[in-house]
Amino acid sequence: MTRFEELLQSLPQNPKTWLVTGVAGFIGSNLLETLLKLDQTVIGLDNFATGYQRNLDEVQSLVAPEQWQRFRFIEGDIRNLEDCRKACESVNYVLHQAALGSVPRSINDPITTNATNIDGFLNMLVAARDAKVDSFTYAASSSTYGDHPGLPKVEDVIGKPLSPYAVTKYVNELYADVFAKTYGFNSIGLRYFNVFGKRQDPDGAYAAVIPKWTAAMIKGDDIFINGDGETSRDFCYIDNTVQANLLAATTHAAEALSQVYNVAVGDRTTLNQLFSAIQQSLRTNGVTVENNAQYRDFRPGDVRHSQADVGKAQRLLGYKPRYDIVAGIDLAMPWYIRSVET
Repeated sequence: MTRFEELLQSLPQNPKTWLVTGVAGFIGSNLLETLLKLDQTVIGLDNFATGYQRNLDEVQSLVAPEQWQRFRFIEGDIRNLEDCRKACESVNYVLHQAALGSVPRSINDPITTNATNIDGFLNMLVAARDAKVDSFTYAASSSTYGDHPGLPKVEDVIGKPLSPYAVTKYVNELYADVFAKTYGFNSIGLRYFNVFGKRQDPDGAYAAVIPKWTAAMIKGDDIFINGDGETSRDFCYIDNTVQANLLAATTHAAEALSQVYNVAVGDRTTLNQLFSAIQQSLRTNGVTVENNAQYRDFRPGDVRHSQADVGKAQRLLGYKPRYDIVAGIDLAMPWYIRSVET
């Protein structure tokens, strides 16, 4: 039995109180769903800047009424310290997901990205420290690897940031390290690599590639690939990401604390391969795709290749990703199709 399987058995027998920031977003709402199904008490904080009420409504439809009663929502902003303090009251575990993602967004509006991702992060660290929570797990990013060309990416070898977003996520790691050394407040950062799955927004200028392409294929819209299509990523299905968060939050191993971990699968998938995989999965679900991809210029701030070494998370947290890119797309596809049709 894996450590995660053991955790799935033990948590319902020993329920805790969890705070999920960004709870109405993609990753946050999936954490909420998993925790409620494990009979945990969850406090959620969100300002709906990039999250949606519909995500919370969907989670409510997927859990039992008595499980939903264990959820308390706070509409607030991590840029407001008092909102953070209120959310951290009587909390055991903090899963800090709230942030403004997207490299292009940060290039277009670095000030707002900085305010949310750095000021907001510091507010959450201070509030959680003062509330004496048991653990603090935060969303870091593979963008921290910047211009370092080495593959696979190993946690302690990084380059220079390539975007304002990457700067903010690296600063998160620096603050977390300083809080451990200065205040004895330990935290764990999870460097996400291209997470995808249900409730990932397919709309808007900053939509991630998998839901965006899937929606476009279903609608028959044009699909654009930045560059030659040989840019590669380590795509990580949402359930792998949820696993990493729960393992990080509940670890008691001293050597596992105050660390950053890659959260991915350890594979490389090119954009051309991804295009074909989505096409195939849609066909399996009865959707015929006629349109071909169109190629255009590379996007500013993007790294060429990304692939994670997940050995550290496996060794220190017991992380064991269950789903590769193909399995993840097949699991997510029915949701993507429903989201486009409704």
